[in-house]
Amino acid sequence: MAKQRTISKEVTLQGVGLHTGNEVTLTFKPAQENTGYCFVRSDLEGNPVVEADVNYVVNTQRGTNLEKDGVTIQTSEHVLAACVGLEIDNIIIELNAAEPPIMDGSSKFFVEALEEAGIEEQACDREEFVVTDVIRYEDEKTGSEILIMPADDYQVTAMVDFGTKVLGTQNASLTKLADFKSEIANARTFSFLHELETLLEHGLIKGGDLNNAIVYVDKELSPETMDKLRVAFKKDNISVKPNGILDNLTLHYPNEAARHKLLDVIGDLALVGTRIRGKVIANKPGHEVNTQFAKKLSKIIKAEKRNNVPRYDLDQEPLMDVNEIMNILPHRPPFILVDKIIELTSDTVVGVKNVTMNEPFFVGHFPGKPVMPGVLQVEAMAQTGGILALKSVPDPENYLTFFMKIDNVKFKRQVVPGDTLIFKLELLAPIRRGICQMQGYAYANGKLVTEAILMAQIVKQK
Repeated sequence: MAKQRTISKEVTLQGVGLHTGNEVTLTFKPAQENTGYCFVRSDLEGNPVVEADVNYVVNTQRGTNLEKDGVTIQTSEHVLAACVGLEIDNIIIELNAAEPPIMDGSSKFFVEALEEAGIEEQACDREEFVVTDVIRYEDEKTGSEILIMPADDYQVTAMVDFGTKVLGTQNASLTKLADFKSEIANARTFSFLHELETLLEHGLIKGGDLNNAIVYVDKELSPETMDKLRVAFKKDNISVKPNGILDNLTLHYPNEAARHKLLDVIGDLALVGTRIRGKVIANKPGHEVNTQFAKKLSKIIKAEKRNNVPRYDLDQEPLMDVNEIMNILPHRPPFILVDKIIELTSDTVVGVKNVTMNEPFFVGHFPGKPVMPGVLQVEAMAQTGGILALKSVPDPENYLTFFMKIDNVKFKRQVVPGDTLIFKLELLAPIRRGICQMQGYAYANGKLVTEAILMAQIVKQK
């Protein structure tokens, strides 16, 4: 598996916010493994943190805006797209204002700053959501649709149709993230003239000028509008180029608008919080549909994490069979509830229990509809964990493990005769003074059936 990555040192950029017009300083800082993307407001007391989480999206008008506990981050997508495009997993994005600098309206300057800081590999494996089925979201009002399908890499295609003569239908594709810097990063944000007039009337795009936003002229320019634009952009003269955009700016690509929409999709889907392996196809994307799709995707990913069954070859030679288990554990039939151990490391153990109709507890527990009691599922989980706990002592046959506490027990599905239970337990902290705490999971039929946090004490037999 690929390793997580962060930057090697801090790097700072300065500019103005597109909509606020305020001077802002942005500093990228290295972050520890599993941090993800975090915004920090250095201008507010306590330096509050707003994680790049789709659940914090509160507004998608003219950008993807986040809010957590009253702390806001505006127009987050261009910065996040740069982080994803350079395959950075963990980073602190520190701002002394609510909105990152607009720079030239693209991700180009953020990419350059991050490369200047240097990118380094970290110790932990990168987490990745591998798409196995088509996932789709559609906005019936706008006709916008986003779907993701299985693919070998993270790929994005954006198809846009603006319904205007000056800017009709455009497509753009990114087949591998390695091309983000050269193909997508410098695609700038854009607006139509009729939108621009509305934004100016409402006091927005105070930091905008003809160098950080492409303006497509989709209506006739009246003398009054020309005067407003000259004042807004601090220009003596403004005119329209033959290709329908305001002057003082040259397109980087004929389909720059579609490329920028693709950039926005990447930035907005960064809010899912994990890397994605799959092909995204976005038809008429926008921040609202992007983030709604991201919310749906995030729920699916979280559910899959909860239900994800580790893949093991149950036909392989076990590390310990039931006789070897009984050499360590004091339990005996009919109370030995784990049949074999198939994985054992310094902090993880995996055990297997074949549930049969011959189990003695089925005699009296719902004999007409046999179901394995939940308490015995937890006991079987604990016995598996006992193998891991006793691994920490040189003579495990002379020790016992006793329950101290059980927390967060959840029974998700029934366990019935014919099921094969797989127990996975992981230490939550190093064993100290004979106290061990483990997160335990039980799986059957490709689903999570039981989970719990177990605490036990290792005691030497007298």
